Amino acid sequence: MNRVLITAGGAGIGRAIGEAFEAAGYDVWVADIDSAALAGCPDGWHRREIDVTDETELRTVFDEIAAAGGLDVLCANAGIAGPTARVEDVDLADWRKCLSVNLEGAFLAAKHAIPIMKAAGRGAMILTSSTAGIYGYPNRAPYSAAKWAIIGLMKTLAMELGPFGIRANAICPGSVEGDRMERVLEKEAALKGMTRDQVYDGYAKGTSMRTFVTAQDVAAMAVFLASDGAARVSGQVIAVDGHTENPDPKV
Repeated sequence: MNRVLITAGGAGIGRAIGEAFEAAGYDVWVADIDSAALAGCPDGWHRREIDVTDETELRTVFDEIAAAGGLDVLCANAGIAGPTARVEDVDLADWRKCLSVNLEGAFLAAKHAIPIMKAAGRGAMILTSSTAGIYGYPNRAPYSAAKWAIIGLMKTLAMELGPFGIRANAICPGSVEGDRMERVLEKEAALKGMTRDQVYDGYAKGTSMRTFVTAQDVAAMAVFLASDGAARVSGQVIAVDGHTENPDPKV
């Protein structure tokens, strides 16, 4: 049975990715800092409570997976929204925390997945970026910077690992329905003197399909990128966003 590891797999996009891979017949491993979210995951999943920025903790998960028989797919999905503020108002500690979780977490996961996948001569890495990693993103500088860097990391992984039969791609979700986006909407509304619904409508109108996306939309793309149907797809940045036209939502 193929194995997938999903960081931040206990809830949100990560949980949806786990469910989609389980439906595709994978043995699902999830790592998350949220113990409550992990407790709510299906009993058949391998659940590990870790901080993705702690290399020692993360390494133990990869050692377990290697001992269990190997790793076929890594979904480096851990991330936080970071502060919603103009650049001049961003606290350095908040900047560093956002980059640590979003970027260093993905780097460390890839670093420890590589030896396992190289030994097998195959594998797929799927890094969660964002449309904020394609466009500039007003009032979200730390998040945008981290997500742009994820794309640079992914493309480098694809170039380094291709000769070993390992592929790397990045998914860029747009505005995803859920609790995390609701918190962003509330912060944006307060910053701009708008209502939550006005900001929501602005985001939706900033896509050609006039819609948010769901975690399941993102999960379906992850399963495809891990599949034989994507056997020659590597180094790609794939948006699942309803086609973002305007990254600065306005009514």
